[in-house]
Amino acid sequence: MTSPFDVLLDYERRSLAHVAGLPEQLDAPGLWRGVGYRVGSRRLASEFGEVREILTVPQITAVPGTQPWMLGVANVRGQLLPIVDMKQFLEGERTVLHESLRVLLVRQPGGDVAVLVDELFGQRSFVDEQLLDEEALEPYAQGRYTHFLERAYRLGEHVWGVFSLDRLARTPEFRHAAT
Repeated sequence: MTSPFDVLLDYERRSLAHVAGLPEQLDAPGLWRGVGYRVGSRRLASEFGEVREILTVPQITAVPGTQPWMLGVANVRGQLLPIVDMKQFLEGERTVLHESLRVLLVRQPGGDVAVLVDELFGQRSFVDEQLLDEEALEPYAQGRYTHFLERAYRLGEHVWGVFSLDRLARTPEFRHAAT
């Protein structure tokens, strides 16, 4: 008879056999990994540590007297969270509600905030060879994106901007949603 510990060891062995790349390649020098998502037409990625949780869009209750990009608040497992339309905050255009919308929970001083994104792509990995130089990044980092894009990578036909959710959460305008 097999012990529970032996069963867990077997699960781990079989799981590692299916990992894409060897364990030493997962943290290779020059490799950057994060959570990939889309806001409007821009593909973005943020550090894993900046995204506390990913959720489907919860029921939102509007809050009067707030900025247009502040959609309202939602009760997530007993915690009241502000829900922000990231596209409207960054581009001034409201997100059209559809099934692929997701909410990223982001830590901020004084409590978490949930930001609405158009689509979630999951984990994305980039290497230094895909890094764009400053000149190539310039057309992509326009408007408010300028303040939050740290760098960008080209992966196939798409440019992925590395977006700082931490910097967004510390921005005074973002933190003061009252009108």
